[in-house]
Amino acid sequence: MKDFKKYYLLPAPPEEVYVALTNPATIKLWTGEEAVMSTEPGSEFSLWEGSIEGQNLSFEEGKKIEQLWYFGEQEEDSIVTIKLHPHKQGTSVELRHTNIPDEVYEEMVDGWNNNYFRSLYEFYE
Repeated sequence: MKDFKKYYLLPAPPEEVYVALTNPATIKLWTGEEAVMSTEPGSEFSLWEGSIEGQNLSFEEGKKIEQLWYFGEQEEDSIVTIKLHPHKQGTSVELRHTNIPDEVYEEMVDGWNNNYFRSLYEFYE
């Protein structure tokens, strides 16, 4: 199991980024795919036609999202924490993803960099 932590800079205020990460209609705008998402703790979510699935754990509107991501039958929970910090150029996004299975680590890091956050950045350009 490995952990991944990285900061991303998005050219939009934290409140807008939060909506883009939690509102199914807005998620569809930047991913091009239907999404199942709710800000209700304990609710299930699904992104990119089910390639990312899990459970929403907690939310702080405009500031923080915490989710449990599913990777089959693994012993330790894989937790994604996204913190949104105001920045003079928009939002500094602090991503922390814990307990990523070794066999999918490189694919997961590539997905964060080249799919998830690149799509969000391009959405705001």
